[in-house]
Order: sequence, then structure tokens, then C-alpha cells
Amino acid sequence: MVRFKNRWILVEFIPCVSSPPGNISSTAAGLGASDVETNSKQIWSSLKQSIITHFGDTGWGAVGASLTGAFAEFVKYYSPRTNVCIIRVARDQHNIAWAGVTLLSSIEGRRYIPNVVHVSGTIKQAQIAAIRHNRTVVARYRALAKIPVGYQDSYEQFLEISAQEIEALQD
Repeated sequence: MVRFKNRWILVEFIPCVSSPPGNISSTAAGLGASDVETNSKQIWSSLKQSIITHFGDTGWGAVGASLTGAFAEFVKYYSPRTNVCIIRVARDQHNIAWAGVTLLSSIEGRRYIPNVVHVSGTIKQAQIAAIRHNRTVVARYRALAKIPVGYQDSYEQFLEISAQEIEALQD
């Protein structure tokens, strides 16, 4: 029996907002505040287009052939609140997928800066990195808003819910 070996890519899509620098009220008001929510299908199609544009049909053929299902298998997790995404790709083609993510500039017409946070060989390590990254993002928003560390707010509930969602992922 041959085992299908994967790489799990944890990506944060940072939205490009045209607000003046120093205006933290719009960014601190809510994590990933945007008018229109992005979903995993849009990420999948934008990533597919990015790979086709930069690596041609051969690049997408290599990455696409490693997928067993539709976009739901490729984009394993996406949080519209933090814009964090976990992508599963075959081990041999993970460099092409990583490059495609890095070269991605927009999703459905909305501009994003992709930040590859972590690449791992197991979903467990990707989950641990995603939870750690969510805590870091919340700490950053609290620092921008000058909220005391011990202050109880909606971010605590968000961290608990997102940790449960991430830990529920199965390979």
C-alpha cells in the first residue's frame, strides 16, 4: 500500500485596505473586516489561475493531479475573520503551489498580500501553527487598540471557537 504524502501550507491573506496610515479604528474594529467575504472556492479558483498564469497548464496539471477531490479537499480550512487558510497539496508539487500562493495578488478582484506562515508535513503541525498564529494576530490587534492584556473581550470567544474548528480538521 502506498501512502499519499501531503504538505500543508498555512497562508494568511492580508487585505490591501486603502485607509490612511495610523487609522487603526477600521482594522481593530474586527479581524479581517471587509465588505464581501471570501470563501474557499474563490481561493481555490484564484490559486488555480495564478498557477496557470505563472507555470502554465503543466504546472496546474502537476498540482491538480495530486488532488483527490474538488476545492474542498485542496483548501482544507479558511477563516474569513482572520483570512487564514490551510491548503493541502502533494509533497512533490508543494513548491509549485507555494509559489502560486506567493504570486497571487487578488481574489475575486479584491487585492491581498499572501503571507505563507508555515509549511508542514502533517495536519497536526499545521493546526498547531494556525492556532499559534491566531493568538499572535489577536495580540497584535489588542496592541494596536491599546487594550490591556487581562481584558476580556470578544477575541477570547473567537480564539476558543477558532481553535475548536481547527482541531476538528481531519486528514
